Amino acid sequence: MEMENIQQEIIEEFSVYEDWMDKYSYLIELGNSLQNLDPKDKNDQHLIKGCQSRVWLVPEFRDGKIYFQGESDAVIVKGLVALLLRVVSGRTPKELMNSDLHFIDAIGLKQHLSPTRSNGLLAMIKQIRLYAVAYNRISEKEA
Repeated sequence: MEMENIQQEIIEEFSVYEDWMDKYSYLIELGNSLQNLDPKDKNDQHLIKGCQSRVWLVPEFRDGKIYFQGESDAVIVKGLVALLLRVVSGRTPKELMNSDLHFIDAIGLKQHLSPTRSNGLLAMIKQIRLYAVAYNRISEKEA
């Protein structure tokens, strides 16, 4: 499914909830649906710098696309990881480098996250884009 369609789905899912406590509950539910990372992947190499919580993002580049797994030790942040991965996993490096993750603003995350969680979300996005740049260079060298 196209990245834009997934973002639209997320916006529609969140529009069902009027109250932010319900939206936080939904985020927690999404986080609980994430598969736990293999303990060997919970290392400094995959740890996102800039997050108050501990967040790990593990990329795998295959068939020209980047697939991500992730986890956090904080329940709401784990939900943020689940949302992000739903949109970005399985995309080409170029798609990720040029992506506009507008769903974040559209569902009100920026306004309703604490400054530390907001900074953490930005750090996750930055790391995803850095992986995209790195894998794009690799795929250009192979071409």
